Amino acid sequence: MLSNYLTGLVVALNIASTLAAGVQFAGVNIAGFDFGCTIDGTCTSSSVDPPLGANGSGDGPGQMNHFTMNDKLNIFRLPVAWQYLVNNQLGGTLDAANFGQYDKLVQACLTTGAHCIIDIHNYARWNGGIIGASGGPTNDDFSGLWKQLATNYAADSRVVMGLMNEPHDMPSISDWAGSVQAAVTAIRGAGATSQMILLPGNDYTGGTQFISGGSAAALAAVTNPDGSTDNLIFDVHQYLDSDNSGTHANCIKNGISDAFQPLVTYLQSANRQALISETGGGSSDPSCLQSMCEALDFMNENSKCILGWVGWAAGSFQTSYVLSLVPSGGTDVPLMTQCFAGKFGGGSGLGGNGTGNGTDTVGSNTTGSDTSGSTTGAGSTTGSGSSTGSGSSTGGGPSPGSGSTTGEGTTQPQPIPITSGPSNSTGSAISGGWQYQGQKSQSPCKPGTAAGSVGTSKKHKKERRRPRKARLS
Repeated sequence: MLSNYLTGLVVALNIASTLAAGVQFAGVNIAGFDFGCTIDGTCTSSSVDPPLGANGSGDGPGQMNHFTMNDKLNIFRLPVAWQYLVNNQLGGTLDAANFGQYDKLVQACLTTGAHCIIDIHNYARWNGGIIGASGGPTNDDFSGLWKQLATNYAADSRVVMGLMNEPHDMPSISDWAGSVQAAVTAIRGAGATSQMILLPGNDYTGGTQFISGGSAAALAAVTNPDGSTDNLIFDVHQYLDSDNSGTHANCIKNGISDAFQPLVTYLQSANRQALISETGGGSSDPSCLQSMCEALDFMNENSKCILGWVGWAAGSFQTSYVLSLVPSGGTDVPLMTQCFAGKFGGGSGLGGNGTGNGTDTVGSNTTGSDTSGSTTGAGSTTGSGSSTGSGSSTGGGPSPGSGSTTGEGTTQPQPIPITSGPSNSTGSAISGGWQYQGQKSQSPCKPGTAAGSVGTSKKHKKERRRPRKARLS
């Protein structure tokens, strides 16, 4: 009897331990302002399809409300073309009309209580020219853009600065790290001292190449003006199809052995953190339902190193898009319910057992109200509210509010302070006036025993990624 009791106690403790672990962030890319961008950094502004719910475009605000209310997600990535923001004037100021449209999406995101990633979706390029290389945008052009963006959003710690989407074929990774450093310095100098900044690597910032390709080592040298690395987070993408491209509906692997485990091993050794800001698969494909859920289980188990995941994609995509996460009639796709939401616990350290059912209590996403608005588990929301979007939508039903918000989101949750890496900041003002404003953590990603040396194994074959983000249904 005693042995049976002890066995049961051990099992119960193991279950509790499992549920106590989990990533802090889970969310979705809300695409549309990036439509028309190709991997050479050419972005056609006329192809932009703002996901604001007007003229048949995707209802990004409604989708974000759905994802926060029904799925308890708490981070959204908002891709946008560089050219669109400055009306095709390299080195120019933010265009009032275009930036005003994009800011509507940012503000709709912030209204949900979620963290909101500004993502410049240009592949480290402008119309074919590479940032920091001869004939391309200068570091001043790049940092100048980020100085303006940071000035606009410096007051909100939930805005995350996603410096650049998927740099690739960079002539020098050290030169790219220098461009990243210029942007970080500009952001902090503009007063955005508490926000996370995402540092992307070469090779489309892919997980299989992030360590072996030298991106991690080069970006590890990027610092805040005081020499610390607080809130400087590695930005990693990883798809699970045959060529890591995110262009196929099926998944052939869970990515743990060739991407996520090497990444975690490095993060432990360097005491750094990463966010998986793009991953995805076929929305109902059995191979992806298994592989993606396995990958997210691994991230939950290593949540001190991997802060979370952001699935690709919703926004202005059609529901027929191969990687669509757009809700239909208020109902989520299986990949969302089983994996992206199902493996998340609302940012409260309860990852791996999400309780959202992924279905609105209202049968239509055009009614303008949610009659229930309550969810269970951590970060629960009560009350109801109307959608901030307008017009027709292929996305989820209107149900604003997330985290600790009540009703229409009148009370915003406090941002989760994230720190990364060993800091030498003393908290006092330094030259230039910059001072870190967030909370500090001595060891956010604790070193462990690594099996072999990081970055010395045989380098993966470089994978040329095809453009995956087709805009047509």
